[in-house]
Amino acid sequence: MQQQTLFSVADKVVLVTGASRGIGQALAVGFAEAGAKVICASSRQGGCAQTIEIIQSKGGSAVEVFADLSDSSAVEAMANNALAVYGQVDVLVNNGGTIARYPAAEFPLAEFQKVIDVNLNSAFLLSQIVGRNMLSRGEGKIINIASMLSYTGGITVPAYTASKHAIAGLTKALANEWAINNIQVNAIAPGYFATDNTQALRDNPERNSEIKKRIPSGEWGQPQQLVGAAIFLASQASDYVNGHILAVDGGWLAR
Repeated sequence: MQQQTLFSVADKVVLVTGASRGIGQALAVGFAEAGAKVICASSRQGGCAQTIEIIQSKGGSAVEVFADLSDSSAVEAMANNALAVYGQVDVLVNNGGTIARYPAAEFPLAEFQKVIDVNLNSAFLLSQIVGRNMLSRGEGKIINIASMLSYTGGITVPAYTASKHAIAGLTKALANEWAINNIQVNAIAPGYFATDNTQALRDNPERNSEIKKRIPSGEWGQPQQLVGAAIFLASQASDYVNGHILAVDGGWLAR
């Protein structure tokens, strides 16, 4: 097989959640630039307008669906709407997420539950619904977005940490069941990237300095630097990669 075909995602239907900004937007644009048909999802109608505008300005193909990821009924409806666009989803990217920061002793239970609903429960429900479509066709790729907090505990983010540890486990559990059906379920664990979710860390001089000192390059990652890993996991090049958590961290875990 030629390398050009091996890494191709041309004409693949890719659903990316959390595609309105940050990592999700970068992945959606990257897939479109590689020739995929991208379905951009966000929490509200019109939320992905900027992303779609960027994709279309580059000659790419994109449509929008939306749902509050903390609402299971809305997530189910969004999944079915996405499947109805082209009749299938070849690649599901569970990127949409949220974070809340409180000391553990003061963490509101409602906030904890919301983070779990958005980051974990929606990923399972989308994987389940889209996965059934993949199972019926005997092929598919699911890419979950994990985190460095899939490996470590973090500070003042117990809900986020719990959700991202669970995402790593869910990735392995689904891979175990669906590999026999030619479905690969993997995850990308981004290191410290410059996004809205990490703004509080970058605004904290002490934490910012600590993090940059541990990153071998000394710099925060940029969302576009995740596109290559995503395309690899969405293409035939990763057909024998399953249940894997791929760290894209600039070497942070190596320190």
